[in-house]
Amino acid sequence: MTRRIALSLVIHNHQPVGNFGWVLDEVHATAYEPMIGALEGHPGVRVGLHYSGPLLEWLLAERPRTIERLQALVARGQVEILGGGWTEPVLVALPERDRIAQLRRMSEEVERIFGRRPRGAWLAERVWEPSLPADLAHGGYEWTILDDNHLRAASVGEDDMWSAFSTDDQGERLTIFGTEQGLRYRIPFGAVDDLIGYLRDHATEDGRRVGMMGDDGEKFGSWPTTWEHCWGSGAWVDRCFAALEANAGWLTTTTPSGWLDHEPPAGRIYVPTGSYVEMTEWALPAGEAVAFHTALAAARAEGRPEARFLRGGFWRNFQARYREIDDLHKQMLRTSSKVADMADGPTKARAIDHLQRGQSNDCYWHGLFGGIYLVHMRLATLSHLIAAEDLADADARARMPTGGATPDGARLTDWDLDGIDEALLAGPAQVLAVDLAEGAGISSWDLRASRIPLLAVMRRRPESYHERLAAHERAGGSTPDADGGIVSIHEIVKVKEPGLSALLHYDDHERRSALVRILAPGARLDDLRRGEEVDLVPVEAPWGLDHLADGELTVSRQAGPLALTRRLRCGGDRGRPWLEVEVEVVNRGPQPLVADLGLEWNFCLSGGGGNPAAWYEAAAEPGGAAERTRHDASADLPQAERIACGNDHDGVRVDITLAPSGRATWFPIETVSNSEAGFERVYQGSALLLRWPLALAAGGTASAALRLDVTEMRDRAAEEAGAAAGAAPVS
Repeated sequence: MTRRIALSLVIHNHQPVGNFGWVLDEVHATAYEPMIGALEGHPGVRVGLHYSGPLLEWLLAERPRTIERLQALVARGQVEILGGGWTEPVLVALPERDRIAQLRRMSEEVERIFGRRPRGAWLAERVWEPSLPADLAHGGYEWTILDDNHLRAASVGEDDMWSAFSTDDQGERLTIFGTEQGLRYRIPFGAVDDLIGYLRDHATEDGRRVGMMGDDGEKFGSWPTTWEHCWGSGAWVDRCFAALEANAGWLTTTTPSGWLDHEPPAGRIYVPTGSYVEMTEWALPAGEAVAFHTALAAARAEGRPEARFLRGGFWRNFQARYREIDDLHKQMLRTSSKVADMADGPTKARAIDHLQRGQSNDCYWHGLFGGIYLVHMRLATLSHLIAAEDLADADARARMPTGGATPDGARLTDWDLDGIDEALLAGPAQVLAVDLAEGAGISSWDLRASRIPLLAVMRRRPESYHERLAAHERAGGSTPDADGGIVSIHEIVKVKEPGLSALLHYDDHERRSALVRILAPGARLDDLRRGEEVDLVPVEAPWGLDHLADGELTVSRQAGPLALTRRLRCGGDRGRPWLEVEVEVVNRGPQPLVADLGLEWNFCLSGGGGNPAAWYEAAAEPGGAAERTRHDASADLPQAERIACGNDHDGVRVDITLAPSGRATWFPIETVSNSEAGFERVYQGSALLLRWPLALAAGGTASAALRLDVTEMRDRAAEEAGAAAGAAPVS
């Protein structure tokens, strides 16, 4: 009797919210479109395809012919379209109402475009928690795909993964497929004959095994070295599809739903929290990630049975590892709650759309593909959250006469859920968050009209892959041996410029703003840029709250012999907000003090790569003409009265007035990050340190002040409202 087996290929295609248009053009040309052509040329091969919502929107607008070709493949039963969260969120990071809303919106859009409601959901980054069966079922889905790593955690044996399994939560059932490791590593990185042989080896006489291979579509041509392998001289995909058709007598290709229509799940399992193994490694602190990677690699190389039980960290640990991710997540939760309270109507629908785009997963973690270090995606995600909160707050103001609560004013609230209250100051023009427990720094300054998160700068911190980069440079830039094949994207060591390890500087405090610093006199620009220790008192010590009212905040702390007081005031109308900061220092010790009083700011104005639209503007000498320099340059002005910075493309300008005049030093905050394109320096923002010399006798007092006046040339909410009403956009 002929031994038989089924193969279910599921290809996941996703582009992040805020990604560049030229990237989508390139990936469509190198991966998405060639795959559709291959399927058209091999009608005997059945697959599942998933396109995230933002990518579907782009295809509809920019490549409608691609959509038409997909519709034809669906109509003839060759392709099953998967659903999931509309903007590809990590579902477990969202409130339950938003999980269901994301799932249902995707389902409705897939049905509208392709005429069939999806039965299966792609799970973003395969981040699983045991509550998801109920969420997916309530969203209208019957099945999803997890990783072999999940099945091992659920005690499924290595030879038992060739099936589907049943699980449940809160009385709701879900079917789980596991993407089989041997298939995932061979497709498309192994030899076609080896793949066919591997499937033959796992075939059975009853033919009740299905091999699931669910993975990223970008690895079929868009990842480094894969285009030539998949579509060029290697022609891997066409050769593979031809081999599948040639062996159709015993090797059936099927869609997941097609398999479930005639085969029930093989058994019941309950899966603990998890993701694919690389994600669990990335979720660990840098040092622990290295130790885990080493232990897992050794166990696998030696064939030790305990390798199957080794798992790394929990996905939510990204919120503990990165303050910036946690702030983003908690801002999303705050915004979601406000949007949920809005009155139904077109404005709420716009707010929900912005909220959902602000929930796209890419900036809520960091790994080989994670986006928190990618400034354009980070700013896009935050911009959508600012837009949603702005619309929700405007709705709340409009409903105040009918009993709605005002969204404006100053309040103490534990908005980041760390057990310690922060101060929030909000109005129609701006929202500021101040972390009293960590230097009383301004964590975020959101400009409502232009939707710019002005202070969204990443801290420079150690990453586990930094040692890989250093080792690569020590070895003279050698690349791992592919043993005749192509190197996996997880093993490639590629650099975009030489000597990147020299840029591995780390910050000893978070990159918040309005931080009061007491520095060694005359600290040099290079020392500040490298993160050298130049502070005489801790930067991030707690401050006490002395006064909080609408648009006003006063905090104080004792730093050794110094009594420090900082006052903050904010106001202005929409499009012209302002912020004032005053610092007072009293020397209560018996000895004189000689130091520099500093106020640190960290601005993110999309200024990487010498972008001419982003700039600083200042006079090199007192009384001289103001000159512009690019925002990612460095400067050290001994005496400055006024400085400006801005971005012409985004339509924002910040004028900073010092009283008295002081020294102004700025430099770019650049990280060294790894991606599918290799190691590269990434602009995160610019640090601006304004400082004044102190020579305080015992009992002496000194003070300094700043005023920041913002000009925004665009009100994007007004533009959207005009467009929705059919009016010309506001210029």
